[in-house]
Amino acid sequence: MISFLKKILKFLIVLVIIGYIIPNKISSPISQNNISKIDPESFWYYPWGESGVHKGIDIFSEKGTAVLSPVSGFIIKNGYGTIAGNYVYILGPKWRTYYFAHMGTTFVHLYRYVSRGDTIGKVGDSGNATGKPAHLHYSIETIFPYPWFYEKNTIEGWKKMFYLNPAKYLNIKSD
Repeated sequence: MISFLKKILKFLIVLVIIGYIIPNKISSPISQNNISKIDPESFWYYPWGESGVHKGIDIFSEKGTAVLSPVSGFIIKNGYGTIAGNYVYILGPKWRTYYFAHMGTTFVHLYRYVSRGDTIGKVGDSGNATGKPAHLHYSIETIFPYPWFYEKNTIEGWKKMFYLNPAKYLNIKSD
C-alpha cells in the first residue's frame, strides 16, 4: 500500500511540474481592434455587489464580438449563473484558470481542448450585467496560492493570493 501511495505522490509531483513547464503565452480574449474600453481599476474593487470584491477586469466591446481563448487549455466548467450569466472556465498552463462571464453565448463544451485564439463565445450582457453596457468579465485564478499577493488591510485580502490581475498579463491598452 505504501509503495502505491509513493507512486501516486510521484505522479502528482510530476504532473504539477509539467503544468509549470508548459509555456504560458497569454493573448487578449478580445481582439485589440474590438475593445472600446477596459476598466483596470475594477480589479479587486470593493464594494462589488453580491460577490463582495471584483476579482477580475471588465473589457467593454460591442455585443456579439468574438471572445477568444487567451491560452490553450481544457474547458473545466461552463454554464449559466444568475450573477455570471453565460460563463466559461478554462484550465491553462501553470495550473491557472481563466474565467469569462456575461457572455451573450458560448460555443464550448465541457472537457474539450481549446487552442489559444479559438472563439469560445460572444460578448454580451447576461447575468447581473443585463441592461448594462456589453462587456466581458475576465479573471485569472491560480490553484496554488501566491502568498506575496496577500494584503492584510484589504477586503478579502487573503483571497488575493489566488487571483492575478489580468491587466498585468496582457498587452492591451486601457483607459
